[in-house]
Amino acid sequence: MRKWASILLCFFMLPVLAARQVLNVYNWSGYIPQNVIALFQKETGIKLNYSTFQNNQVLYTKLKTDPNSSYDVVVPTSYVVEQMREEGMLSKLDKRQLPNFKYLNTVLLNKSYDPGNNYSVPYLWGTTGIIVNRTVYPPGTITHWTDLWQPRFKNKIIGSNTTRDMFGVAFKALGYSINDTDPQHIKEAYLKLRALLPNILSFEADGAQQTYVNEDANVGIVNSGDANMVIQENSNYYYVYPKDGVLIWVDNLVIPKNAAHIENAYKFINFVLRPDVAKMISEGVGYSSPNMAAVRLMSRATQNNSIISPSAQDLKNTEIEGFIDKSTLRIYLKYWEMLKLN
Repeated sequence: MRKWASILLCFFMLPVLAARQVLNVYNWSGYIPQNVIALFQKETGIKLNYSTFQNNQVLYTKLKTDPNSSYDVVVPTSYVVEQMREEGMLSKLDKRQLPNFKYLNTVLLNKSYDPGNNYSVPYLWGTTGIIVNRTVYPPGTITHWTDLWQPRFKNKIIGSNTTRDMFGVAFKALGYSINDTDPQHIKEAYLKLRALLPNILSFEADGAQQTYVNEDANVGIVNSGDANMVIQENSNYYYVYPKDGVLIWVDNLVIPKNAAHIENAYKFINFVLRPDVAKMISEGVGYSSPNMAAVRLMSRATQNNSIISPSAQDLKNTEIEGFIDKSTLRIYLKYWEMLKLN
């Protein structure tokens, strides 16, 4: 009788056990190699349902309007981590379940957007700088953000289509913080960007990488990952870390407050933090890894690639994008819309 009871119990538990062997991840498009997903599923037996978003606003809005969404791991940028943390949207992390956390670069930990990394784990990171075609503008001819306002660049620059990036550029050109919330300074940044408009050929859109590869544009404001991809296809380009201030962004793994598969979420995050896996991810998508052990596993050429592995000198005078409140964000967006209408 006990034997049959055990069989029946196992039979009825099968759907529950199957349901637990699932993980729902919401990440940026093109931000993890397919072979990494396959390896995780093979090693753990967990089915990974992978969905993508195009920007932080889509991610935030989706989780804010549906707190009980099915996502177990999501990947917001630093300033959105801060917003979600302050609004109680994230689960506090149990580091005991993340032994591979020790491999992370301490330079990227314990930042203002998440002191102590109690809610977030760096996934990939990078910078926003300037991509330049050396056959048109030799190295050393563009060194600062302020150079982009020179008349020689009339109708030649591709700008970023990201509000924070463009205002960050203007703030640095003005000598302010990229996280400035002073309404007068934001207005000054808008006026500074309006003065840049004659030099803007277009704002970045889908296909911008190919525009550079084809040499249809020779200078632009880009993130380091995109610049790296362009340079791999066309070595005429190089990447500039502006001396008046580099913009840093960090994309992070977090667990939403109401995630259904917590145990599997920890397994995935710890898997991603494994040096060999972190190496696969960074090399597969072209962005910098926060995992120092992973960097040491990379080829000498990759380690010497200043875009993927910037030096301390490259990162001099840097700032990480931080959270700005809703009222300040509305000011940013108002001026951004005004800028686009010019």
